[in-house]
Amino acid sequence: MEKLKSLVPDSLKRMVVESTPDSLPLTCSSLLNFFSDMELFHQALRLAPVDVDDMDKNLVAALYVNRASVLHKLDLLMEGRRDCNRALQISQSYAKAWYRRGKMNASLGNFEDAVHDLNIAKKLELSFSGQRQIESELRIITDMFERTESSLVQHKENELDLLDEPDQIKLKCVITPNKGRGMVAPSDIPPASLVHAEEPYALLQIISKHCRETHCHYCLNDLPPDKVSCTSCSIPLYCSQRCQIRAGGQMLRNHPVKHGIQGNISHNLDTYISEITLGNDSESDVDFPEHKHECQGVHWPAVFPSEIALAGRVLIKSLAARSPVANFVDMLNLSHNYPQIHPESKLELHIYSIILLYCLQHSSRTELLLNGASIAQIVILISQIRVNSMTIFRMKSADVNGPLHQFGKFSHSEVSLTSNVEQVKVGQAIYRVGSLFNHSCQPNIGVYFVSRSLFIRTTEFVAVGCPLELSYGPQVGQWDCKDRLKFLKDEYSFRCECRACAEVNLSDLILNAFHCVSPNCPGIVLDSCVVNCEKQKTRHVQSATGISTLEPYMQVDMLKCLPSNGSLPIDPGYCLKCDSYCDLESSFAAVNRAWISITRLKDTMVSGEISSTVLTAALNSLCLLRSTLHAYNKRISEVEDILAEAFCLVGELQLAVDHCKTSIEILEKLYGPNHIVIGYELVKLSSIQLSMGDRGAVKNINRGKLSKLVQ
Repeated sequence: MEKLKSLVPDSLKRMVVESTPDSLPLTCSSLLNFFSDMELFHQALRLAPVDVDDMDKNLVAALYVNRASVLHKLDLLMEGRRDCNRALQISQSYAKAWYRRGKMNASLGNFEDAVHDLNIAKKLELSFSGQRQIESELRIITDMFERTESSLVQHKENELDLLDEPDQIKLKCVITPNKGRGMVAPSDIPPASLVHAEEPYALLQIISKHCRETHCHYCLNDLPPDKVSCTSCSIPLYCSQRCQIRAGGQMLRNHPVKHGIQGNISHNLDTYISEITLGNDSESDVDFPEHKHECQGVHWPAVFPSEIALAGRVLIKSLAARSPVANFVDMLNLSHNYPQIHPESKLELHIYSIILLYCLQHSSRTELLLNGASIAQIVILISQIRVNSMTIFRMKSADVNGPLHQFGKFSHSEVSLTSNVEQVKVGQAIYRVGSLFNHSCQPNIGVYFVSRSLFIRTTEFVAVGCPLELSYGPQVGQWDCKDRLKFLKDEYSFRCECRACAEVNLSDLILNAFHCVSPNCPGIVLDSCVVNCEKQKTRHVQSATGISTLEPYMQVDMLKCLPSNGSLPIDPGYCLKCDSYCDLESSFAAVNRAWISITRLKDTMVSGEISSTVLTAALNSLCLLRSTLHAYNKRISEVEDILAEAFCLVGELQLAVDHCKTSIEILEKLYGPNHIVIGYELVKLSSIQLSMGDRGAVKNINRGKLSKLVQ
């Protein structure tokens, strides 16, 4: 991309930079003409088709059985049995696959199926020694089958079972002067209410590049040990054959109407064989195979940025529906930010759109006009995706382990003490209704995903007529105001005017604040960057009565930090409460010195060799930070959390609990007591307490459940 951009002449770059949605066809046509005569551009577009016609199906079946054998030894029985099924759907007369499946079913307790599998394997086995081995296994399993009270223990595949939910609330879409379209509550809505559920638009999504080896490319769930790949290009990975087929991967078998096993077979056994080897053909009835066009050579999602690959899938579906590209883009009815896009990004959009159009012509085999108008529509489509697509995430838990000598009742060399929970971005998709929910840095709704499905719930009580707003990323307590504003401007091209960014609030003031130099003064000292941002807020707290709009947990602490005379002077280096001056240059230097020891501790935690010297130095640095930073500064909370984990690793659990509690107390001031972040921190605290046998863990577990429920 950088090479292609550098070759564009300055005059053409200026035309692209100054382009508007109306002039796009002209600029796209000019850039297309420039690249059409360039050999380097066409070299980049050459594709190498993958020929899978000569694939040895018997070899693939053997590989599935070999992996099933390994999975059996790892006690991954369901996964191993699925591999046997895959082998048999490729080669129905594969005796070893039937034998291995029988062993799997016996280990699962499905003795009746195990007997069927081994009887089939015996009929197919050609060698005398092999038949004798199967007969021996049959006698053992038949005896076990006859002695069991239940002839079959059902082991179901992992399926999604959603709790019964009341009917979704019929939301109201309104248009506001500042935010355009948005959703509002048509009635009072209690906390934790499901307000919206939606599948991706056109059932299309794209997986994040860093998750390509760990998550299913269709449903985006974690890949199991018996993952399967596309049988045409072998690049995308799927958690099951169902996802493989629905994504557009082709089965290796030819869907025969009857299995190919010959011989004297009973009707029941004949039916049993058909159920295993023929599978469920209804799974192949797919509305749109999203991956099929990507098997024509270079795998698009591995090469293009996510929004470009997603645009390709949207356009392919448009072509499959015989809908003109222009009509399809208009039909999306989504906003875009093309006029506000950075000049450098505009040029990239043009180049990517031209490359994508060339790829579409190659893979779709349809008549798609290669002209400025078509490229302009693709530019707008990508702009729409950038602004309106949503990140699909999963929750990932990572355990922190401690030494055995603290817990004699455990049999392993180390035990899990804490569970750290974090969000992992796994994919990207468009949700047409979901995109109508506007942003707030203090959201009252939260999103989560089950597979690719979007669910939105209220995180607090929402009164009738109030906007329903989610966070596009930054939230109060996570970033300070200036960083939130910059992120939203860069990513979404708007200046946030939510309550948190328009009003002075405690969290933004204390997040990166310094300690007042006067003893016992709880006042706040701000640096110039924070002061400049706070002065630009449209609504300032001018008196004690003016803070009534704040959350209750903030009101008391705001009163402690602000002057009692009702004024709110905001000047860098001066305490907001007593007006004492603080030398910020020396304060920054002290923080930097303290952070050296904290960084050294983090490095030793990774290596697992925490010395008392390093730990003591980190504790001293914490004392220095407490004397320099405001008591509710987020960096103190981070250090408390690091120390809690460090003390877990060395087996000092009571100290770990103390530091964990202190970290939570600070975070509650920044986020609020019922925020989901507090729920995750309570999971850490309760896991340590459970390891200690502390009954207080139950209380914290219940608090954590409440925080997660309302989020």
